[in-house]
Amino acid sequence: MKNAKLAETFIDPSVRIRECTIGQQCEILGHSAMEYSSLGDFSYLGEYCTVADADIGRFVAIASQVRIGAPNHPMQRASQHRITYCPEYYSCAAVRDHDFFTDRHADKVVIGHDVWIGHGAIVLPGVTVGNGAVIAAGAVVSKDVAPYTIVGGVPAKVIRARFSESVAQQLQQIAWWEWPLETVIERLADFQQDDIAAFCEKYARG
Repeated sequence: MKNAKLAETFIDPSVRIRECTIGQQCEILGHSAMEYSSLGDFSYLGEYCTVADADIGRFVAIASQVRIGAPNHPMQRASQHRITYCPEYYSCAAVRDHDFFTDRHADKVVIGHDVWIGHGAIVLPGVTVGNGAVIAAGAVVSKDVAPYTIVGGVPAKVIRARFSESVAQQLQQIAWWEWPLETVIERLADFQQDDIAAFCEKYARG
């Protein structure tokens, strides 16, 4: 029974979820909200996060007060107020602009595997964040982030690469996040040491 309990996903009762897919052994802490999104296995969200129109990979660590897929307003219209796409809030005779919401949902954020997103970061619609990337606390990400790259600032810019290009490519090929959980646990000692070259050499695919 103990192992069965470990396989459960925890979602705090205060969390609001609408039309989402949540993976195995995930954690979503208090007062967060998700809609029209997916959260991969073993990923977690801190408190007071808001996620909309996003596909999030496996083993992703998201700190508190992160905003992913913060929706844009229609700046190209005569008015950018919601009365142009939610007029039914103001008049029973008006009809919602469904095409606007279809386009908004299609402008997805894609977060890769093993990504770390720091406290209070914002990831705007349409952005893709590569595997192993790091988004610094407070960053506003408006452009794609390459795998194994650290970005920060407003707007977010590259701070540095986590590893050499060669190591980053090897890690992408190894794709350890696809391993069964039992395999990750068996190889935990290799994850706990800092010799990334040794890790890549040991597990690189032929």
